[in-house]
Amino acid sequence: MGDTTDPSNPLAHHTVRIAKALARAFSAAWSEGSEAGMVAALKGMAAPDYKWRGSYPYGEIEGVDAVCASLYRPLRAMMASLVRHEFLAIAGFNDADEAHSVWSCSLGHFTGPFTAPWLGLRPTGKLVRLRYAEFHRVADGKIAESALFFDLADFLQQVGLDPFPDQLGARHIFPPPRRGLSGLGSDSAARGRDTMALLNRMIADLDLLNKSGEDTCPPEFLERTWRADMAWYGPAGIGSMMSIPLYQEQHQFPFRQGLTNKQYLGHVARIAEGDFAAFFGWPNLSNSPRGGYLGLPASDVRGEMRIVDVYRRQGDRLAENWVIIDFPYYFKAFGIDLLANAVATQAAS
Repeated sequence: MGDTTDPSNPLAHHTVRIAKALARAFSAAWSEGSEAGMVAALKGMAAPDYKWRGSYPYGEIEGVDAVCASLYRPLRAMMASLVRHEFLAIAGFNDADEAHSVWSCSLGHFTGPFTAPWLGLRPTGKLVRLRYAEFHRVADGKIAESALFFDLADFLQQVGLDPFPDQLGARHIFPPPRRGLSGLGSDSAARGRDTMALLNRMIADLDLLNKSGEDTCPPEFLERTWRADMAWYGPAGIGSMMSIPLYQEQHQFPFRQGLTNKQYLGHVARIAEGDFAAFFGWPNLSNSPRGGYLGLPASDVRGEMRIVDVYRRQGDRLAENWVIIDFPYYFKAFGIDLLANAVATQAAS
């Protein structure tokens, strides 16, 4: 039958489609399925040694029972009638481990009224959107491990507890792809290889900037891999913007000038399907603040950034980028607990 771990083999595409369907069923079981049957349903799809990673304050958890108790049940309970608005779902062989594993990625919002306490925060009764990116590794017909990232700082902004009042980019803009899912189709495998090649060129360019110490590269450098009208949908603290000039003014230059000792640490998963790609690291990057960026004091401590990036390619350039950075985790390295500060502020009001 051939080697189904070879992405160029037609059978590999079938393997990826099966993995994608299982990942979607697993995600639906916890977010949309019966509360009473959630644990049983997830155990039926999970490997015996199932492992989970998640944004601060969760970290790493082992086993379906523990994940349901710690996260899935409280998250479902905090939003009455939680709705999962999925923008896109892709799957592919992992470029970060030379195609030895298969991962999926789902991107979107969890939406609903904030009606029950969560993470010590008092409910507001108002509609909220918790942006998320969820990854699953599928092996031997089971979900072997998962990673769920969400933008907790953006959630705090929505409930009136903004940790980043001086954010440069626009708040709360995290839309679906401009061209929908038109980049997924019968030729997804071949297109995905082209998308991954472009993504890796862009990553190499960023690593070159890190090594050179160049913090204000000309726009032409970015235009090697990005469209001039690119859209960058960033996390709370940075925000969203369109066009290379605004991206550089509102994110790239402040980020690069405000942080030092930058080191690229790689990815756990990096996949592409059609015109879309996604990756996450645990962590992706380490650095130290020079002082002032996001209100951080200067420090010699190296903080770790756990980052998700999802991309859409258009032609031979990247056109859109959705980004989640676990800033609450990063800030803890410098003795600042964004969540605890928000809970204390709310309690005092």
